[in-house]
Amino acid sequence: MNIAIGADEAAFELKEKIITHLSNMGHEVKDYGVYDANPILYPDIALRVATAVVSGKYERGIILCGTGIGMAITANKVPGIRAAVCHDPYSAERSRKSNNCQIMTM
Repeated sequence: MNIAIGADEAAFELKEKIITHLSNMGHEVKDYGVYDANPILYPDIALRVATAVVSGKYERGIILCGTGIGMAITANKVPGIRAAVCHDPYSAERSRKSNNCQIMTM
């Protein structure tokens, strides 16, 4: 699966671990930033990932920040995107099966 991923500085380390894990599972992962722990405006990252997913270039997206809430709000402003905050396996599964979300935020 092709997956776009991005994070603000609060979730930089988690993003790096997720990229490694998904790559080891055989997924193609595109990193849309941040690339270090320096602060960045989180909406910029959310829009990069959401735009990549809605264009069809990537099948799914993962966006990370302190809570996932701001990232979900921003991603959902992109027409055609459905993003949901997922803090456990159940919410992640239901976001796909019940709501056909393409992007999970944490």
